[in-house]
Amino acid sequence: MPGAAATYDLGKLHGGLRLDARKSQATGLPIQSPPLPDQLVLPLEQHVGDPAQPLVGIGERVLKGQLLAESPGTLGAPVHASSSGKVVAIGPWPVAGRRGDTAPCIVIECDGDDQAVESWEEPIPYAELPGDTVLRKILQGGIVGLGGAVYPTAQKLMQAVSCDLDYIILNGAECEPYISCDDMLMRERAHDVVGGAQILLRALELDHAFIVVESDKPEAIQQLATAMTEVGDERLSLKQIPTIYPSGGEDQLVQLVTNREVPSGGLPTDIGCLVQNVGTAVAIHDWLNNREPLISRITTITGDGIANPMNVRARIGTTIDDIARFAGGYTKSARHLVIGGPMTGKSVSTDRVPLVKATNCILVMSDVPAAGPELPCIRCGDCAAVCPVRLLPQQLFWYACADDETQLRDHGLTDCIECGCCDLVCPSHIPLTYDFRMAKARIRELDDEKARAERARRRFEARNERLQREQREREVELARQKDQARKAGPDAIAEIMKRRRRDDGD
Repeated sequence: MPGAAATYDLGKLHGGLRLDARKSQATGLPIQSPPLPDQLVLPLEQHVGDPAQPLVGIGERVLKGQLLAESPGTLGAPVHASSSGKVVAIGPWPVAGRRGDTAPCIVIECDGDDQAVESWEEPIPYAELPGDTVLRKILQGGIVGLGGAVYPTAQKLMQAVSCDLDYIILNGAECEPYISCDDMLMRERAHDVVGGAQILLRALELDHAFIVVESDKPEAIQQLATAMTEVGDERLSLKQIPTIYPSGGEDQLVQLVTNREVPSGGLPTDIGCLVQNVGTAVAIHDWLNNREPLISRITTITGDGIANPMNVRARIGTTIDDIARFAGGYTKSARHLVIGGPMTGKSVSTDRVPLVKATNCILVMSDVPAAGPELPCIRCGDCAAVCPVRLLPQQLFWYACADDETQLRDHGLTDCIECGCCDLVCPSHIPLTYDFRMAKARIRELDDEKARAERARRRFEARNERLQREQREREVELARQKDQARKAGPDAIAEIMKRRRRDDGD
């Protein structure tokens, strides 16, 4: 795998690896803006939670920033039009993801006018609003975590409000090879990163935020330091951390910055920290100040299979094909397309997939070096030495092969962040991360089956309870009628028995 040359680096973070970053090939140019595409493809599920439901129909004209779909449940994010045009289709389209090759999408044929909704230039006076109102305003912007998790930002903030928080941590580590979109964002929009941090402090009514950057990003660090000096907000601190993969993982970042350890199965909010990506902070800034919902994002397109690697600010819904053509097209050696980085990305078979809110990198590669034939585990322990979560991958592998759900749970499989470090150092070329991912899927299936069985049991018990209650009520009513009949005489008793036989279908 590209960037696989690695050395151990325990430092302050347990495990982790120093990887060949390979970021400079895409950072030579400023962030570029591709032209408006002829067509935009907007998936209805670009976030954790319930898929959004369309609010528009085929043939309807829409404007840039217009609300196209909303999530009906308590967890979700709205989808907005990335430009003006006509809705030409609502249906399945190829997407990048582990849940399937296609997903429901709204397809817009752009008219080239790029006309925005009327409220586009009306800023929200967040500085004058209470924190809970600011949170509700953030919800309307369709903003999700842009570091890859795509958890709806407003819901994450609302859940955090009920916790005893000490810090907000803005994650600018970007530790995975090739990806440089956050680096370029911090270089060119440092003031907006700082502004987003201030909005978050206001929304959560906190007094301190860390902006965290890896040490291999000197230009970003300098720009952020300058912006923070100019703003003069003592609540903000700039933190530099070692360049170790996966230092950008949420739990690992908290440990590096605060020396607090997130408990197994827990969240950073359990120990007083809330983590947000720097791109998410800028998206919040753009929404509240410029009334621009999340309709574009900065994405790295790079690799030896693309002619001109660069970072682009592209509209959500632009196909990978359109972005690749803007970057000079594919080289003759292009063979593999990966959405995301080389460690955690997803291989796709077509460039018709659209850029979505989670797309931080488009990696085009000429070849993926073969890992070699899989051999038996030699129990060397290298996998445990590099695991940033302090797991024992060797034992987890045995339990995964045995499909031992109990031992997998007991040994912390659900804490695995699927970083791939164990894969890189395994001398036997065992695809540990893949095995763990499949084992997690099986556990989720078992949990779903147990949940369905529990729901069926409750329905059965509720039905029996209802039938018994209705039977008791009938018996009470019959006794009451008989009592009345005895007082009324034999003719009334005969009439009651006749009605009862009729009601029972006799």
